[in-house]
Amino acid sequence: MTSSRLTVARIGKAHGLRGEVALELRTDIPEDRLAVGAVLDTEPADRGPLTVTRNRVSNGKWYVQLDGVGDRSAAEALRGVELVVDAEDSDEEDAWYAHELADLRAELEDGTVVGTVKGLEHLPAHDVLVLEETDGARTLVPFVTAIVPTVDVPGGRIVLTPPGGLLARDAANLDVALPEPGETDAEERG
Repeated sequence: MTSSRLTVARIGKAHGLRGEVALELRTDIPEDRLAVGAVLDTEPADRGPLTVTRNRVSNGKWYVQLDGVGDRSAAEALRGVELVVDAEDSDEEDAWYAHELADLRAELEDGTVVGTVKGLEHLPAHDVLVLEETDGARTLVPFVTAIVPTVDVPGGRIVLTPPGGLLARDAANLDVALPEPGETDAEERG
């Protein structure tokens, strides 16, 4: 197993006047990673390390107080900073850290190479893979089993079954009749 930097959370808005911050979690074990006394490195590195002095959960949202962050201004100055730890590669069958997915070859079921995974983004609905297609186009691919049925980290690849038009290479081949300049739907219905 290899070790890499894992983002535990991203610091969000200041909460209250005494330096508490809201967190955007990136871990499924926040009670361990954000325990009182936990010392977390930061990205950018010059903003930390930071020590958790208090934590709480309210309406499913995590809030922490960090050592040396005593007011709202200091808390706001940390907005966007990532809290990171060293972590081993995931040993779960259907779970991967972003660093494990980076630089995997993306191919279709027939073996056609369509690009390289450049990262993972966390969106509200679900995570998306950032794919750099072979022509350089940047495409966001929903990281769901229906579209990414195979993740083969040891083999250095993922397999995609994208719906038509998801990849830029497919969008260029779509046969769509576009209206001529100045032409509208109302004129066509005439």
